[in-house]
Amino acid sequence: MLNALSEIRYLKGVGEKRAEILRSLGIDTVGALLRYYPRGYEDFSKITRIRDCNYGEKVCLKAKIITPVSEHYIRKNMTVFKFDIYDGTGYATVSIFNNKYLAERLHEGSFYLFLGKITGTLARPGLSSPLIRDVNDTGIEPIYPASSKITSTAIRKLIKTAVDSASAGDDPLPERLKERYRLCDLDYAIANIHFPKSNAAFEEAKKRLVFEELFILQTGLMLLKGKRKTPTKTVIKNDCRKEFYGLLPYTLTSAQLSAVDDCLKDMSSGYAMNRLIEGDVGSGKTAVAAALMYVSAKNGFQSALMAPTEVLATQHYETVSKMLEGTGITVALLTGSVTKKQKSILKEKILEGAYDIVIGTHAVLTGDTLFNNLGLVITDEQHRFGVAQRANLSGKGENPHTVVMSATPIPRTLGLIIYGDLDISVINEYPKGRQVIETYLVESSLHERVYKYIKKHLDEGRQGYIVCPLVEENEDGSVVSAEEYFNSLSTGEFSDYKLGLLHGKMKPKDKEKVMKDFSDGLIDLLISTTVIEVGIDVPNAAIMVIENAEKFGLSGLHQLRGRIGRGKYKSTCILISDSKSPHTKERLSVIVKNRDGFKIADKDLELRGPGDFLGNRQHGLPDLKIADLFADRDTLKLCGMAAADILEHDPKLKLPDHANLRNEIINLYKRLYEN
Repeated sequence: MLNALSEIRYLKGVGEKRAEILRSLGIDTVGALLRYYPRGYEDFSKITRIRDCNYGEKVCLKAKIITPVSEHYIRKNMTVFKFDIYDGTGYATVSIFNNKYLAERLHEGSFYLFLGKITGTLARPGLSSPLIRDVNDTGIEPIYPASSKITSTAIRKLIKTAVDSASAGDDPLPERLKERYRLCDLDYAIANIHFPKSNAAFEEAKKRLVFEELFILQTGLMLLKGKRKTPTKTVIKNDCRKEFYGLLPYTLTSAQLSAVDDCLKDMSSGYAMNRLIEGDVGSGKTAVAAALMYVSAKNGFQSALMAPTEVLATQHYETVSKMLEGTGITVALLTGSVTKKQKSILKEKILEGAYDIVIGTHAVLTGDTLFNNLGLVITDEQHRFGVAQRANLSGKGENPHTVVMSATPIPRTLGLIIYGDLDISVINEYPKGRQVIETYLVESSLHERVYKYIKKHLDEGRQGYIVCPLVEENEDGSVVSAEEYFNSLSTGEFSDYKLGLLHGKMKPKDKEKVMKDFSDGLIDLLISTTVIEVGIDVPNAAIMVIENAEKFGLSGLHQLRGRIGRGKYKSTCILISDSKSPHTKERLSVIVKNRDGFKIADKDLELRGPGDFLGNRQHGLPDLKIADLFADRDTLKLCGMAAADILEHDPKLKLPDHANLRNEIINLYKRLYEN
C-alpha cells in the first residue's frame, strides 16, 4: 500500500509525464496530493424545481432533455449547442459554448443534473454553460486549482484514487489535543475535505485541518521565539526612564509609556530582547526609541538606530539630539553622504566608545563599523531591510537587545504570524496636538477645483504631494504616471511653482537630493510614486492628492496620507478615482471615514485577503493551504493557547507523543532549523 511519502509517479493513473505536471503544482508525493485541498465545491445534492427558480440564482436541476441538441455557428471560434429540458414543473433552455465533445454525449429523453445560474426570463428560464452530471452523481463535488496541462476533473480522479488507496500519514496532532478540542482523526478529515459524506462531515474535517495548520504554525513560531531567547550581559540595572521623561516638553501617551515599560522589562531580564513596536503613523515611536537609548547610555551601553533613508536618518538624528541636549549623551550621524575622512574619524570614535548613540542608514552595517559596547539595536521600518542586514547589525554586539519599529499597521492576527518570533508592543494612541487629516474622494472631472485647492495651500506657504501609481506612462493612458504628470504640470497649471519629481527608478543619490530639497522647502509640490510612503517627515506639508486611488491598498493609502498633518497646519488628503465598482467605492470609503490605521488594516485584510494584504512583505510566511487568517482568527487564538500549553509541559517537543508534531514543524520551518 502506498503511503504519504510515496513519490507521486507511483500512484495509479499518474506515471512520469503526469508526475511532472503535478510537480509543477507543488505535488511531489502522495501526501502532497492528499493535502491539495479544493478551492471550492459544487453541490449537486440540493435539487431545485424549475418553477421555484429565481433569476441569477445558482441552482441544481434534475431534468430530462426533451429536444434534440442543436448546433449554432455564431462566429469564428464560437459555436453554441442548445436544447430544452423539463422536470415536471417547468421548462428551461440550456446553452453550451464550444464543447462539441459534451454535446455529443447528451441524449434526448435522458435525465441529467444541471448546475448553474438561472438566466433568461422567469417565463422561460435558461442555463448558460452549466455543469452537467449523470443523474446518479448527486453529492458535493470538489473543485481544484488546475492548470492548462491538467484539469480539476483529472486532479479529482487522482485524489479519489489516493484517498481510497493510501494513508494520509502520521497525525501531527497528539491524541490529548484532539480530545480536548474535539478534533477528528487525520484520515477522516482528509477523506471528508475532498469527498464529504455530508455537510456535517465536511465541517468536522475543515475544523480539524484549519486547527492543525494554524497550530503547527503557532507552535513553530513559539519554538523559534524560545530558541532566540538568548542570555545576554547587556542588563539594565539603572532604570532612569523618569529622568528622560523630565527632559520632554510634553507628556507621553499611556501607549508610549506602556511600550517603554515592555522594553525595559525585557532589557533587565538577562535575556536579549526581540520586540516589535508597532505604532500608527505619527503615534510617537521615535520618543519611545529615544527613551530606550537614553536608559541604555546611562547604563554604559551604546545604541544603534538604523533608518531606511538618509533623510529619515537625519531627521531622527536631529530629533534625538534635541531631546538629549544638555544630558552629556553623545549622538553620531553616519550616512552615505558623510565624507570618507569624516566617516573614518566617526568610526574610530564609535569603536572607542566616544558616541553613546549612532544613527544612520545601512552604512552603519558595513564591516568596518565596530562598536565598543553595543547594547541596543533599533531598526525603523524593518520591512525595508533584509533579515541579513538586521542580523549583521545585531552581530556587532554580544547579544544586544533588538527593537523593530514599524508604522505599517498589521492586524493583530497577522502580527502574531508575521512577527511570531518577536514580542509585540502596540502604540495605538496619538500624542496631543496631532492633526486630524480631512480626507475626500472625488472624480477626475474635478481636477480643476483640486488644482485651485492645492495652489491655495502653496500660496499660504505650505507644501504638498501628488502621488501617482506609476513611474512611466502606461499603454492605454488609463492610469496617471509620475513622469507624465510632472512634465504636464511643470509646464502648465503649476509653471509658477517649484515642482519636484521622485520615483523608485531614480538613483539613490538623486532620490536623497529631491527628498532633502523638499524637506528644506526648496520644492513646493512633490510629484511622486509610493516611494514617499516611508522616509519624509515635513511638518510644512499640508496637502496630498492621490491619483487613481483605486490602484492602492487601504494600508498603503493610509501610509501615504500619514506624510501630511505632521505639523501645526490643518491638512487635507484628496483621493481621485473614476472607478464605478461598488467594491472599490466601499474600500475607499473606509479611508475617508477612518484615521485609525489598525481598523483600516483589519478592513483591508477582510477585503483583500492575507496574500494581497502582505504583498512582498511576507517575511517568509508559509502559504496557508486551508486556513484564512481573517475568517479563522478565533481558531488562531485557540491554537495559540494550545501551543503555549504543550510547550509549557514539553518545551522542546521531546516526548514521544509530540514526535510527529516536531517533525511537521521541522519540515515547515526547515530553513529556520538549519542551525
